[in-house]
Amino acid sequence: MDAKAHAGSTSRIEVVPADGLRAFLAFCRLPRQLYTGLPGFAPPLDAERWTLFAPKLNPHFRQVEAKFFLALKDGAPAGRILAQAYKSGHPDPVGASRAQFGCLDAVEDEAVVAALTGAAERWLAERGAHVIHGPFSPSVWGEPGVLVKGFEAPPMIFSAWSPPWLGPLVERLGYVKARDLVSYSYHVTDKDRTAKPVIINRPEWRDRLKIRGFDMKNLKAEAAIIVDIFNDAWAENWGFVPFTLEEFMSSADALKLVMPPEGGFMIELDGEPQAFAIVLPNLNEITADLGGRLLPFGLPKLVSRVRGHKFRSGRLLLFGLRRALQRKAAGGAVILAFIEEIRRRSSGSAYREVEFGWVLEDNMGMRRPIELAGASLDKIHRIYEKRL
Repeated sequence: MDAKAHAGSTSRIEVVPADGLRAFLAFCRLPRQLYTGLPGFAPPLDAERWTLFAPKLNPHFRQVEAKFFLALKDGAPAGRILAQAYKSGHPDPVGASRAQFGCLDAVEDEAVVAALTGAAERWLAERGAHVIHGPFSPSVWGEPGVLVKGFEAPPMIFSAWSPPWLGPLVERLGYVKARDLVSYSYHVTDKDRTAKPVIINRPEWRDRLKIRGFDMKNLKAEAAIIVDIFNDAWAENWGFVPFTLEEFMSSADALKLVMPPEGGFMIELDGEPQAFAIVLPNLNEITADLGGRLLPFGLPKLVSRVRGHKFRSGRLLLFGLRRALQRKAAGGAVILAFIEEIRRRSSGSAYREVEFGWVLEDNMGMRRPIELAGASLDKIHRIYEKRL
């Protein structure tokens, strides 16, 4: 399918389905082709992108019908987009459309962005869509949103990066804000490293609250608890779709390789697991100079660096607190105990910064404790909506 460039341009813009292995590999590496050298961008590893977007490797794609597209401008790679629709029988995303787009990346050219979004809109309209939301890349549990604030902030693992021009170009094409997702940066101080836990030592909580590490020898059993808490915690939030045990286990082996012993923990109240957290080191610190490639020299470098690198930053990848405790005193105690535990565990690391994200803009029950702890708003990712 062809798209005419805007008036005054003689460029030829073509959008083609990214079918076949060669096109899929081009789809995965395209952001680093377009953005390498821009402040705030760190190229993800190609191999990690393959596991995220390959339908045979990511169980998410069993829940949707999906189509990948590439844009060419005068024959050169210029952009990409994913269109997907949840299959019949799958629960509706909370408040959001079953028809979605994702993985939107493009050069600074409105005609290219228009051609990409137009291709996705037509494909989704053919499947009955009247409203679309995105980007979800590939899902709400992946790397959602277009970055609209924090372009030059230190790049963080599993956090979508967009160039400053992408959001404005999308909005000029009739897309409007549906929700913002905010991320916070917490700067770890020497005071944090020596602070004593307060909440868990209070008389009213001392015998009721317990924090333990994950049982990595029984990971599948732990994973079932994590997924159950997570789905219960987020079930009423905008955009929610159930996170499956299969999806979690598809990345569990990788988590075991990169998550330090202090990176995951469970919070129990009266002997029952009520909350959990997973904090990962920011692998961008050791992969940014590899250019996305592991072969032939990247893999030995990565293995050596993972073993010896003292990470200065990390990201709260997943956090869940059961709904029964949300907006209650016990829930507040659990959240504060979680923050204190993050501080306590920082004493054994070189972390200077931990990113908490993303959080829905209207989730004040989560935002207030994070802000009270001293974290500052660092990034905003925007989910867009368009009526066809």
